[in-house]
Amino acid sequence: MVISAGIGLFDLSVEKSIINAKKSIFKYIRHMLSKKTKYGIKALAFIAKREDRKPVQTSEISKSENISQKFLESILLELRKSGFLGSKKGKGGGYYLIKEPEAIQMTAVIRVLEGPIAMVPCVSLNYYEKCDDCPSEETCSVHSLMIQVRDSTLKVLGDNTLADISAKK
Repeated sequence: MVISAGIGLFDLSVEKSIINAKKSIFKYIRHMLSKKTKYGIKALAFIAKREDRKPVQTSEISKSENISQKFLESILLELRKSGFLGSKKGKGGGYYLIKEPEAIQMTAVIRVLEGPIAMVPCVSLNYYEKCDDCPSEETCSVHSLMIQVRDSTLKVLGDNTLADISAKK
């Protein structure tokens, strides 16, 4: 009987740990998208919505999307270096899309601006690292939960292109 009671308490303790881990993870998920990534997506969508496809000045995006011009410039530069945007200097200059919006997957944008999509390194497809504090990935409750989060996130991001998000009002 003592063993049975011990196992019951252990199961309850494990269940509470899992619930607490889920609460912590979901609290983190709500804050995981950086302003840099959010603003980068907003800027790309703003540029994609332009029917004339002419270069757009940073000041125009900054004003329309309420983003610091200096911060926006650093984001657009990173997007240019990553092959999403081109730039033209001088009169009529600004940033423009190099690819069609339909060809720009949101997974690629997130990876450039945010880094790995997975929230923990042990479930990352491109940046895998074993967690220092986890003795076994097979029995880790956080690991199995994060695989589900990663797969769901990849599905949503993979199912959306810049054309999809810029078409929405």
